[in-house]
Amino acid sequence: MYVCLCFAVTDTQIKEAVSQGDVSLADVKKRLGVGSQCGKCTKMAGQIIQRQLDIEPNYYEVA
Repeated sequence: MYVCLCFAVTDTQIKEAVSQGDVSLADVKKRLGVGSQCGKCTKMAGQIIQRQLDIEPNYYEVA
């Protein structure tokens, strides 16, 4: 499903970015451009990031 229409970013691409180490919307924004134009996708992108982190936690984060 397309999440960011401005940059044609899909939910799958966001999940892959999280799998590659991105842990925040800012990280995904830097990698894919999500939310950097109109901003309407930021809420959905943030939810997808959080869901993916719940499934696949980043163990490199400092506690």
